[in-house]
Amino acid sequence: MAEIYLSRPVQPDCEGLLACIRREGTPRRVYNVELFIDAEVQSALRARFALAPDLSPGDPFFAEKAHTALMSFLGYDFVRCKADGLDFPHNRAEVDDSAPLARKGGRSFVDEARGPVTSWDEFESYPWPDAKRISARSLEWYERNLPDGMCIATGGLGHFCEYIVWLMGYETLCYALTDRRDLVAAIRDKLLEFYRETLSLILSFDRVRTIWVGDDMGFRTGTLLSPPDLREFVFPGHAMLARMAHAAGRPYILHSCGNLSGVMDELIGGVGIDAKHSFEDAIQEVGEAKRVYGDRIAVLGGIDVDFLCRATERQVRERTRRTIEECQPGGGWCLGTGNSVANYIPIDNYLAMLDEGRRA
Repeated sequence: MAEIYLSRPVQPDCEGLLACIRREGTPRRVYNVELFIDAEVQSALRARFALAPDLSPGDPFFAEKAHTALMSFLGYDFVRCKADGLDFPHNRAEVDDSAPLARKGGRSFVDEARGPVTSWDEFESYPWPDAKRISARSLEWYERNLPDGMCIATGGLGHFCEYIVWLMGYETLCYALTDRRDLVAAIRDKLLEFYRETLSLILSFDRVRTIWVGDDMGFRTGTLLSPPDLREFVFPGHAMLARMAHAAGRPYILHSCGNLSGVMDELIGGVGIDAKHSFEDAIQEVGEAKRVYGDRIAVLGGIDVDFLCRATERQVRERTRRTIEECQPGGGWCLGTGNSVANYIPIDNYLAMLDEGRRA
């Protein structure tokens, strides 16, 4: 695998990537996108390909330099980066990680029953992040040091549905939507204010060329909240951020897991998303999504994570070629997993997917 990558370099071309996302015709090559590459996978890949061997972990910008070296080597035209200080503390439980590249300390999951904000007293005492204290340290480094042709796709924004669920706990929220809707609205308004100020800061960086938000809204057969509740508590925030992104000339990309078929028309026509990420074969295969929505938005990624975990390398290559043939014409699609490069996906399968994109 190393010989394939080193013999087939990809020149960064974020303008071509953006043109592809904007559906400006069939791109000259396959562009890659990925929401996350787990830290364990990144570390294993850097070791495997001896990337940035002289870089010291003691370097204050080790993470940024290591990430840039890896993303450039793998053929991505961007790095994903968020400002520091965007997290809202919430209740989590930890379990052991059984993945081949196990995470130190295990995996953690949100407490579904009860979050830290279930009453007005808890709302008032909660340590809400202050947008004025956000650090743009990583953004500043990338702005100065990214290789020519690479850009920044920002993350860490737009978790309107997720944080309403996580801050209250899903079970608590379901009751609150009946008898404490004013508290749900107050959480929404806190998020709106915080993300408005945060995006204003992020948009001041020239190399931030797209706003890529993450907000899981669904499960396999439907949305976590009813469409009317999404319209009241979630969609206004995304519409605000999309307007800000568009006013600054940046596409607005939504990552959201789950079956959103019942609200996709609103997300496209009302909220104003330019691209949708996260596709699962059990819900909607990416080729079908391209046929249904591809004349209005870009669809990104779509090589199913479960498939990547179970398939042979040959099957991965065959499916990747088939997906390229199906989705590449006309633009509006980029190659990637259906969700993220988790530490339980075999690395050789991930690399086979990327290599087929280079061969196309």
